[in-house]
Amino acid sequence: MKKTFPVSFEFIYQLFSLILVVIVVHAFYVAIIRPRADAVLAEQAALLETDDSIVTERSVYVLIRDYEQEACFILMFWAIAIMTYKAVKTLRDRALLQMDLIPLTEGMRILPEDTRDLSRQIQALPQQQREALLPRALLAALHRFSSTRNIQDVASATHAYCASEGERLESELSMIRYIAWAIPSVGFIGTVRGIGEALGKAHRAIEGDIFGVTKSLGVAFNSTLIALVISIVLMFLLHQLQLLQERYVLDAEAYCEEKLTRHLHVQ
Repeated sequence: MKKTFPVSFEFIYQLFSLILVVIVVHAFYVAIIRPRADAVLAEQAALLETDDSIVTERSVYVLIRDYEQEACFILMFWAIAIMTYKAVKTLRDRALLQMDLIPLTEGMRILPEDTRDLSRQIQALPQQQREALLPRALLAALHRFSSTRNIQDVASATHAYCASEGERLESELSMIRYIAWAIPSVGFIGTVRGIGEALGKAHRAIEGDIFGVTKSLGVAFNSTLIALVISIVLMFLLHQLQLLQERYVLDAEAYCEEKLTRHLHVQ
């Protein structure tokens, strides 16, 4: 039960964050973005009817008005919500590095007989802290030292434990990587849709009405532009989160070496 609860809570968090993001972003589009974009397009169409040589300025509302851009923003904010959860959890676990989980003074030795008392002190931590990487790695090292009485085995076990934790954290970023991949794909879908609409209105452009064609081509290029910009921002945030997690794993392994392994003695 202790291992399944965090996974279930994270799944529920991701599900409700997605629902909330969809509601908020869609409401913002319906109430603000699309009405203002339609007003700008109507004004541009009226100007082009009076003078074809007028150069209209690009509006941000028109740039992000279409459904593909809305989907990209939904995916972006959902990914940010997931990364925020993981970053907060990592920072909370990282705070344990400032605690003296193995209370020893300089020069003191830890014998195999002392591991039981030290393990009890770590197990007395609150459950939320006890499930973090550092307490689990320390407990695994203490249990290995108690059973094998071999310091090299303790160092190898600590390294292997931290390495497996790093791989687990890496695998849990797969959903965010999928979202970062999906956003440009959604943008390309908008490009195909816009080009298809523009080709369907080509006969009107031959007759002199080019507004419909330019509007459809705007859908094609705007969706790709927004998707690529969002993808760049999202990948930057993802790499920052990955860097934070990797540093935490390395610092946790260094903590085990500094606070525990170098104090171990068989006799």
